[in-house]
Amino acid sequence: MSCCANGPRSTIRIGHVEVGRFIVGHNPLCGNSHISRELNEEMSAYFTDQSVVALYRRAEALGVRTFMIRGDYRMLHWVELYRRAGGTMNVVGQTASEMHDIFVNIRVMAAAGVEAIYHHGTQTDKFWREGRIDETLDYLKCMRDCGVAVGLGTHQPEVIDYAQQHGWDVDFYMACFYNISRVPRESAAVTGVIQYDEEIYLPEDREAMCRTIRGLEKPVLAFKVLAAGRNCSTQEDVKAAFAYAYTHIKPADAVVVGLFPKHIDQLALDLQYAEEACRAAAKEI
Repeated sequence: MSCCANGPRSTIRIGHVEVGRFIVGHNPLCGNSHISRELNEEMSAYFTDQSVVALYRRAEALGVRTFMIRGDYRMLHWVELYRRAGGTMNVVGQTASEMHDIFVNIRVMAAAGVEAIYHHGTQTDKFWREGRIDETLDYLKCMRDCGVAVGLGTHQPEVIDYAQQHGWDVDFYMACFYNISRVPRESAAVTGVIQYDEEIYLPEDREAMCRTIRGLEKPVLAFKVLAAGRNCSTQEDVKAAFAYAYTHIKPADAVVVGLFPKHIDQLALDLQYAEEACRAAAKEI
């Protein structure tokens, strides 16, 4: 399977860091399905140290350049195991909002070789909802001081608009296709409390975020492009979701994809769909 010049195996720049246009996400590995407690448990049982490293190694063998973690100690341990096995993909990290000291969390990730870090989107949205959004700036400054590429995560286009209007010092945005922050929530990975029934996935939210993404000069890592599995009823649905994603973001943007390959080779299939989507997007330019 060949790769187009700006396909999923190519790279983009976020600040001084090169990352792939197809990034392996972290939620399934953390047992955070956004679907059900039962699926969470199935994911948690599947993703052992060995299976995680195997997934990363296979992704690298297939040309994937980057994977994403949240900055908890289990995932940092997986990064170390992957490096010991000879893995060379680079890593983007999300702040772990359950940590007592997020500044220390950022420094630990940077020391572990995480090259780009972004502020957890659910926490960003909580600050926005509570009128405390400017508190995020201290964490972004800590990232800058650590020498990593600096990112801001959110599920809400208006948060990106605010950061842009106020000239925030960020290299990239981590932007969700769906505004699941419409209802106040905390991440199940942080609290252990599942609120999946309250999450809302609206087509108009996807359209709104894509308009925001295309209006930015800065690069974006787009996530939940499969609506946390809700766009995966059939392989045609998955293919259509990738087609929408890559044709509605910029060539300088990337897609983050969670993988749970227990029952089907999601990695190979998703890369195929991403390749086809990138070709289609190239024709539209």
